[in-house]
Amino acid sequence: MGAFLIIIGIIAVVVIIIALAGLRIVRQAECMVIELLGRYRRTAYSGITVIWPIIERAREIYFRYVTTDVDSKRSYITVRKGERIDLRETVYDFPGQDVITKDNVVVKIDALLYFQIIDPVKSIYEISNLPNAIEKLTQTALRNVIGEMTLDDTLSSRDVINRKLRSILDEATDKWGVKVHRVELQDINPPADIRDALEKQMRAERDRRATILQAEGIKQAKILEAEGIKTSEINKAEGEKQAKILVAEGEAQAINKVTEAIAESKGDPATYLIAVRYIEALKEMVSGKDNKVIYLPYEATGILSSIGGIKDMLTGTKKSG
Repeated sequence: MGAFLIIIGIIAVVVIIIALAGLRIVRQAECMVIELLGRYRRTAYSGITVIWPIIERAREIYFRYVTTDVDSKRSYITVRKGERIDLRETVYDFPGQDVITKDNVVVKIDALLYFQIIDPVKSIYEISNLPNAIEKLTQTALRNVIGEMTLDDTLSSRDVINRKLRSILDEATDKWGVKVHRVELQDINPPADIRDALEKQMRAERDRRATILQAEGIKQAKILEAEGIKTSEINKAEGEKQAKILVAEGEAQAINKVTEAIAESKGDPATYLIAVRYIEALKEMVSGKDNKVIYLPYEATGILSSIGGIKDMLTGTKKSG
């Protein structure tokens, strides 16, 4: 009886050890692919799961990590093998690689890839080394995209390159159960001589733009100055025009008043006008400083008669008033 109890105790201990050995705790955003005798059986997500030793095991998967040495501040890429699959979005930092553009310029490009494992079963059974496959696929796609673009387009079209790479990688990795969310180019480094030439070109372009802006400013200033002079001359001419019109209108009104006065006194307008002209001529003749002798024209009697006529007209006007 004692031996039987010992055997039962040993069996119980062995069962407990086996159960504890097969006990797994899967954390949030992780999963495990469980195989039974080498065949896929189930996928264990976050929580407690039990794996029967010997007949069941968790399938391992490769993961790529970037570690940084604090002292040397250098980054190292390591690939580790684990049985838990991370379902979170992963950042894949690719080392710089040389790529040839369409115009045969070699540039060094650093890229970042953001992807996420959507189907853990496909990520294990459809590809043997997922990190290495993604890296090689990205390098190949990057060479193809950059090879279709010139250096200038490569430097100025990062968004276009990112969209093309994402489309290519997302389509290719769909069968691996991977979703590529975005691709980012960290840096594009052309050769040193190309960089110097580009800097000189940019400086020349900035100088050209500055010269054009300065010339445009001088041009606009001259145009505004000419428009100001033109407006001033137009305003001056308009003023003189209005002044002459007002003077003419005043003279016309004065003549109309005199004509009306002559008409009311029943006088001869022609005689009046001739007399006024003679008087103005005599005024100009005697207005000089050196005029000592005044010669009356032969028709002085006519002038006097005209003046007399004016007097009669004015007298008649007063009486009629």
